[in-house]
Amino acid sequence: MRLYIETRIRADLDLLWERTQQPAQHQRWDLRFTEIDYLPRAEGEPQHFRYTTRLLPFLAVSGTGVAAGERHRPDGARTSALRFSSPHPLSLIEEGSGYWKYVPDGEGVRFLTGYDYRPRWGWFGAIADRLVFRPLMGWATAWSFDRLRLWCERGITPARSLAHALAETAVRLAAVTAVLWDGGRLMIPLLARLFPFLGYGAPLIGLVLLPLALFLPPLPGTPAARRCLRAPALPRLTPLEPLS
Repeated sequence: MRLYIETRIRADLDLLWERTQQPAQHQRWDLRFTEIDYLPRAEGEPQHFRYTTRLLPFLAVSGTGVAAGERHRPDGARTSALRFSSPHPLSLIEEGSGYWKYVPDGEGVRFLTGYDYRPRWGWFGAIADRLVFRPLMGWATAWSFDRLRLWCERGITPARSLAHALAETAVRLAAVTAVLWDGGRLMIPLLARLFPFLGYGAPLIGLVLLPLALFLPPLPGTPAARRCLRAPALPRLTPLEPLS
């Protein structure tokens, strides 16, 4: 099943192109990669690159890729295609290909990607990919696209948006733990002490915090995968004219 992610970024196309095509810029916002480097090339040869994903402080998985071509259309749209592979035995991705597409629409740029890959490890790899890895890759791509959007639209650097995400996640986890771990025995007295006017309403406030922590949308400055499309939008149908 091919992965598809799309977002709309209200920014200049050239700025978006730079932050996605330059390795030093790309690795800042893309959660899937720790390092991306262009490899030396001779005149006229396609551009090869090396990517690294650090799984643990002492464990990194690397692979290589090649820019398969670019296309600039008269209407301003651009497409960048690539192929990639990894010989590392711990990499579930053996080889794959994909594209990035940039479509100006008058309000910004529709930035979208489609990519697919072949997993290794036989039947075990196929099951692990379908149940765990591929959904995780889709989420990481969408989260990274929204992180890029915040950088281009609002000037929130990737480092700051990651800090926002970690802080918000910590607050949500603390609220859930306080409610579930001890049934509110720790949090409810704290609420009552901090806000005496709550009176006997403190237990109710504690119970309300649980669904809020779980389901409240992320703050505007926090990246969120849910803000991206995960499938191409259906074309708008022209309304039928009434029969005379």
